[in-house]
Amino acid sequence: MDIPEWLPTGRLITVPGRGEVFVRVQQHANAQAPVVMLLHGWTASSDTQFLYAYQQLAEVYTVVGVDHHGHGRGLRSDEPFDLQRVADDAAFVLESLGLSRVVAVGYSMGGPISMYLAQRHPDAVRGLVLQATALDWQSTRLERVRWRFVPLMSPLTRSWWFSRSLGRGIRLVARRNKGIRPMLPWLVGEIRRNDPATVTSAGRALSRHDARPWASTLSVPAASVITKRDRLVRPRKQRALANAVSARIFDVAAGHLAALSHPVEFSNATRDAVDDVVRRSGGY
Repeated sequence: MDIPEWLPTGRLITVPGRGEVFVRVQQHANAQAPVVMLLHGWTASSDTQFLYAYQQLAEVYTVVGVDHHGHGRGLRSDEPFDLQRVADDAAFVLESLGLSRVVAVGYSMGGPISMYLAQRHPDAVRGLVLQATALDWQSTRLERVRWRFVPLMSPLTRSWWFSRSLGRGIRLVARRNKGIRPMLPWLVGEIRRNDPATVTSAGRALSRHDARPWASTLSVPAASVITKRDRLVRPRKQRALANAVSARIFDVAAGHLAALSHPVEFSNATRDAVDDVVRRSGGY
């Protein structure tokens, strides 16, 4: 089984009253280099979401990636998943590492988490890069119907059907990105680290999220990486969020799994978006 040799160093940080948070940290040789915090999406982990972007970003920045509550190797707790509490966990990670004024990069569910991080801990965030995400997931009838099936996720993820479907889905990604094939067993194993009950709880939390009343109050530079062929988070919803936070737009001609299916395009867009936000927030 091939494990990518370029993964940043992993470590555990204990959040008082919560538990241990797993983080990836790649310190740049230049101590003055800006810091990028990576916040992954629903059902993913930092590694499965930003596997290829790690390399691009680490060339210029200090990189910190967090596994959220119940995802990957993230914090285990019987508490329901809460987007704001997860943002607070991320803020504690930064404080523990002695870092501040980060560019928060949030993919899908990580978008709301990054926005809450900026809202609740403004001194910690210098800018936002929002990727394949939206202001809300409840404004259309179809979205509301989809989220009604979230409670079925927990038993399904424990079934033989889920294991087979997971492998099939990853193999479909590999048709587009042949370089990922040697890593397939590792990727599947990483996805299976998720805690089914907490991931289900995270889906419920995400379905209730609505930043429309307050997104425009965020006063930091923002960029948006829009996945133009996305069927899960429609591009029109991504653009509505970009408009709300006055974000500069960087398009990727790919779907919601762009990070793995189109790694070069996704990593380039991520790097360009971060570079843009860093320039507009004071550079080095």
